[in-house]
This record gives sequence, C-alpha cells and structure tokens, in this order.
Amino acid sequence: MQHPLVNTAVKAARRAGQVISRHYQQLDRLTVKAKGHADFVSEVDRQAEEEIIYMIKDAYPDHAIFAEESGKSSGNEFEWIIDPLDGTTNFLHGLPQFAVSIAVREKGVLEHAVIYDPIKDELFTASRGQGAQLNDHRIRVSNTDSMAYALLGTGFPYKDTRNLALWTDCFHKLMPSVSGVRRAGSAALDLAYVAAGRLDGFWEFDLNAWDIAAGCLLIQEAGGMVSEVDGGRAFLESGDVLAGNSAVYRVMLRQLAPIVHKYAAMEEKTAG
Repeated sequence: MQHPLVNTAVKAARRAGQVISRHYQQLDRLTVKAKGHADFVSEVDRQAEEEIIYMIKDAYPDHAIFAEESGKSSGNEFEWIIDPLDGTTNFLHGLPQFAVSIAVREKGVLEHAVIYDPIKDELFTASRGQGAQLNDHRIRVSNTDSMAYALLGTGFPYKDTRNLALWTDCFHKLMPSVSGVRRAGSAALDLAYVAAGRLDGFWEFDLNAWDIAAGCLLIQEAGGMVSEVDGGRAFLESGDVLAGNSAVYRVMLRQLAPIVHKYAAMEEKTAG
C-alpha cells in the first residue's frame, strides 16, 4: 500500500502527464521562451506545474513548494520538489524522452519520489525504506559488476560551458572501458533507468534539485548508490551527481573523483 503522499504525487504526475500528452500532438501551436542558452520553457511546462501544485495544495495546503517554473513557496517541514517537464527540449522537438518528476522532502530528507513518463505510461515510485517500483512491480539496480559490460548515462553541460572541459575529461576516462555511454536528454528518466537496471551508472554536472531529487531516491531504494561526482553527499545542493549499482558506482568514483579534485584545485588557484 502506497503512502498517502505518494498517492497524491501520482495523481498530480498523471494530471500533468495528460497536459503534456495533449500538447504533444500540437507542438506547432506552442508558445516557447528561452530562459537561457539552450534552456527553454513552454506554456506546457507552466500548465503542467500549475496542475501539480493545485493538487498538492488541495490535499496539503500547509506544505512548501520548490518548483522549476514558479520557484519556492514557504510552508511546514514538508517540501515538494517539482519538475513538471524534465526534457523540455526533447518534448519541443517531438522526441519522446521526457518525464514529470516529483519528490517530497521532510525536514530536509528525501522521503518519497515519483517519476512519470506519459508517453510510455511508465510510473516510477519510491518511499524511503519501502523500495522502488515501476508500474507497481519492484525494481532493482543492475547486477553488472564489470565496466566492460556497463552502459552509462550522462548529460552534457549545455547551460554553463565552464564545466565542458571537466565533463570531457571524465568522458575520456570512462569511455574506453565501458560498453557504451548514452545522452538521452532527461536526467530524471536517466536516474529512473539506473534504478530499473536499464543503465548501470550515470554522471552529470550542474543539475538542479528538481531534476534529480526523485531519481536519486529511486536509485537508493532500488539498492544503488548516489553521491556527488567526487563522493560528497550534497548532490541536491551542488547538482553534481554520480550514481549506479554498487560495483559500477565505486569504479566510476575511483576514476572520476581525482579529475574533479584537479579542476577544483585549478579553480581555487585561479580565484586566489
């Protein structure tokens, strides 16, 4: 039996999914604005977010909200972290790889997660200590223990190219030893796929809390490991994420942490 907060999140995600699916058939009619370089928002993002927040506030009027488009609103110790459409660029190009992502944090701790892919009708859910599910079936991270067989996911640093050299060095370090690296365009789904064993590991820099909160809890509840790329624990604050099953995660951490530390030292030296 799902937690009441998860039930509300599922209803909200499905309602947002209906908005997204309806507009997906009429992409030529959408109004799109640029928030920054390669960072877009459409009326669909805003409508989907409004639906989510309406349903949350109807059920829990005292809860706080932290949403991509409308920002933060104060409340009690419960905070909903919302990305109404993760993968907007994919959506706008008719590429069916995007999702609704909703997480609930209580007193600063991630407790519940929902990621919904409205095109594939795939619903990923998790609650702390209760495991992770895909369409009500239990999921686990993969059991791949060799990098030679590992399939990794990632995302390019497209908004802030200062991390491009760092990402490139990480890619050069990992690519020769793995079976492949995929860049699908939705961090929320990439993380959900790690939880479901479809990807063995994932890394990316400079994400937002709403991109990764739900996916990170899914991975932890599916038996995987999550941290910053150098092993730090503040991934929701930094937006730098490394995740995978335990074997792949440990190898990735061993290979990537020195690169991250090298670039951090270079930045420190330049700033000084």
